[in-house]
Amino acid sequence: MRPFCRIPAIVLFGSLLCGFALQAKPEICSLECVLEKMDEAASNFRSAQADFVWDQYQKVVDEHDTQKGTVYYRRVGKEIEMMAEIKEPDAKFVLYKDGKIQIYQPKIEQVIVYPTTGNQSEIESYLVLGFGGSGQDLKKSFEVSYLGEEIVGGIATAKLELIPKSEKFRNNVSKILLWIDLSRGISLQQQFFLLQGDNRLAQYSSVQMKAKIGNDVFQLKTTKKTQFVSPRG
Repeated sequence: MRPFCRIPAIVLFGSLLCGFALQAKPEICSLECVLEKMDEAASNFRSAQADFVWDQYQKVVDEHDTQKGTVYYRRVGKEIEMMAEIKEPDAKFVLYKDGKIQIYQPKIEQVIVYPTTGNQSEIESYLVLGFGGSGQDLKKSFEVSYLGEEIVGGIATAKLELIPKSEKFRNNVSKILLWIDLSRGISLQQQFFLLQGDNRLAQYSSVQMKAKIGNDVFQLKTTKKTQFVSPRG
């Protein structure tokens, strides 16, 4: 399995949410129409949780690394907090809170800490792609193109292509594909493309909007043996 330090942290968590019940196909929607639906969804966002499947493709070895688990989001004031609990193949926790990303691996009793000082707003734009973030905010961080409608999991979606405006992020992520549920204005699926040919597909199910999530969910359950390290050691 590729170590986390080989993949930009934001790429691992820039995956958001969806809904799976079959719905009637809504009327044709333009790019501005899609962004307005995202604005409305963002204005009503408080919390959510969903099951996920993350599929990381590594071109150099032509292999897929699949992770499954549950992700939790909530808005606290103007801040977004996220906890991804990876259950398969190994237990792992990814927490975004207080301006930093922490990856906890209980098996080796280690937490890798990624400070986001100076990049917090850009990182959050990845964390809330199509979920918790507005369409207008999307346009601030990306060049957005509308690629038409596509059915995903029985749901009519708008497929968007995002090109990062930040040169720093373009050095890692060449583009992102985003599938937006045309009925609810939230993300159903995302795919991140890295410059070296790798890509990461994120799919979500069992979505609960406005979920009641306890404060303890956004805490790492470390032990006295747990070591905290930075990517630079």
